[in-house]
Amino acid sequence: MKLRNKINLNTAVLFTILLILMNISIYFLFNNLLINSELETAREEMKMTSMTFNKYLETIPEKELLRSYLPVEGMIRIVRPDTKKSSAVTTLNEKELSKQKVEYYSGEISKKINKNKRIYAFHSMPIILPDGNIANLQITKSLEKSIENLQTLRLVLFIVTLLALIPVFISSRLLSNLLINPVTSMIKTMSEIKESGQFKRLPLEEESKDELYQMGETFNHMIDLLETNFEKQKQFVSNASHELKTPLTVIESYASLLKRRGLREPEIFNESIEAILSESIRMREMTEQLLLLAKHNEQWDLKLTNLNLLDVLKQTVKGFQNAYNRDVVIEVEQLTSTFVTTDEQKLKQLLFIFLDNARKYSDDIITTSVGVEKNEAYIKIIDRGIGIPEEALPKIFDRFYRVDQARSRKSGGSGLGLSLAKEIAEAIDVRVTLESKEKAGTTVTLTINK
Repeated sequence: MKLRNKINLNTAVLFTILLILMNISIYFLFNNLLINSELETAREEMKMTSMTFNKYLETIPEKELLRSYLPVEGMIRIVRPDTKKSSAVTTLNEKELSKQKVEYYSGEISKKINKNKRIYAFHSMPIILPDGNIANLQITKSLEKSIENLQTLRLVLFIVTLLALIPVFISSRLLSNLLINPVTSMIKTMSEIKESGQFKRLPLEEESKDELYQMGETFNHMIDLLETNFEKQKQFVSNASHELKTPLTVIESYASLLKRRGLREPEIFNESIEAILSESIRMREMTEQLLLLAKHNEQWDLKLTNLNLLDVLKQTVKGFQNAYNRDVVIEVEQLTSTFVTTDEQKLKQLLFIFLDNARKYSDDIITTSVGVEKNEAYIKIIDRGIGIPEEALPKIFDRFYRVDQARSRKSGGSGLGLSLAKEIAEAIDVRVTLESKEKAGTTVTLTINK
């Protein structure tokens, strides 16, 4: 059975059961109220009757007096302690009541009795006879009119239940459509994605912020992640095949040269070994960068800590100087606290990339500075190298982009460093701004919210 039909059936059955239970409760409640009301009314009438009955008992014959107080449908009688001396009067259609067992009660009695499949209100009240003896004045009154009203109520409730089932079934159908339509839309979108191979998203009604909207929003977010990862994977394969082709060709060429002439010519042997080692190292570095770029921001496994930017800069510069034997100057522009919350290792990696770029394209001293401005901490990396043309600045963070021959594989790199820096900066929420002028140098500013 389809989910739509299950929801429709279960909802309709549930509402039907609730409706039936509600109508049954109404019927029995009204039944009790009506019977109790009739008993109470008959009891009050009995009191009034007993008060006037004694006044006329001496002057009017007992039978005639009983007949004058006879209910519309029922029986009235006087029951003496000696029940054989009792007298009773009944209406024409209630003759059978006179055959019921005569019983004397010492006190007032009010109850409901069943006789010949009919319901009666029975009341017995002590009265004083003219001779001073105590007897019971008993009235048995038919409740058939009230029962007929209850039967009418039962019929009305039955008809109302049947009529109410119509909107119940309609509303259950509407409810099932409301719940299933987003699921159906999701299934349709998934099928279209499967058939076309193109990522698609669910149209969402922004007026509604319910769970169905959240489900659709989560689905669209999942598609965004899938599309992003798919694009990264496709770009990774494309980039890897494009960039690894050259070093592999170089390694293959030198390996072939070694095979042919390496044993006979030591110079060619040494040159080939150096070239193969250099290209292997570059391939390893390039592969590591490509793998990092293939990650999504949520996969960076960030470890945020509160740290001092000046200390981080000093540690990074010291390691950089030891690795490349280059002079790097650190300037502190303001004495304000430079504590920020970020990932220390990713920040150091980011600084190292820009310091390495400054080293590659500048032979002069590299200057760094740290400070605070407008509740934002910043680090600047300044070189006085060849600079970047203005028209190239918008593309500088694109993968494998190189400005000119001066930024070749020999002097520059694979063209992935700045792309990786951009990804790291976005992951740790660092704003990167780059200012450069040809033959004057480049200034990189890393801004972090405090």
